[in-house]
Amino acid sequence: MSSSEEEIQVIEEEIIPCENFNMVCKGIYRSAFPKKKNFPFLKKLGLNSILTLILEDYPEQNKKFLEENNIKLFQFGVAGNKEPFVDIPEDTICAALTCILDRRNHPLLIHCNKGKHRTGCLVGCTRKMQHWSLTSIFDEYRRFSSPKSRSMDQQFIELFDVSRVVFDLRYLPDWPELSFSELVLVKQPQITHELENEEQKSSD
Repeated sequence: MSSSEEEIQVIEEEIIPCENFNMVCKGIYRSAFPKKKNFPFLKKLGLNSILTLILEDYPEQNKKFLEENNIKLFQFGVAGNKEPFVDIPEDTICAALTCILDRRNHPLLIHCNKGKHRTGCLVGCTRKMQHWSLTSIFDEYRRFSSPKSRSMDQQFIELFDVSRVVFDLRYLPDWPELSFSELVLVKQPQITHELENEEQKSSD
């Protein structure tokens, strides 16, 4: 093997995806907790933000990597409880969804420790915003949480009230699944009024 081939092999070996990594939708990824060996892979993604669901302080080596690559950190701590998982704070999930629904934060990576239950809950609630059926949402949840899927996680997703999520219409992602009724738009009267004024000006 030539030296150039060895160099290529080393480079390829350094690009190691995080465990449980997957693309959720345009601009959104999910995974387990990123380790140092995953940093070159994360760099390739060109992330603008990382959204973590852990309660603990973020490791210094990870914070240093974020600073060096101008990646914003959003932390919405959720306890990693086992069954029965009844302590998922709905306000925290709503705040995390507000962050996800702002395309200025994209590309964005969501993670907890294993990328299974807490991440699965947040992704499941994102799917509700995208009008997925519960059957499809639970199939996806179980695919990533297997072999220890939690019924209480799925119950939380099913009962989650998407109308509580605050978002800015001007910065919503251009996901084809997003379709909000007038009832939801009323939650943002000031923003809606500003958009109507802008549309009126452009037509004049």
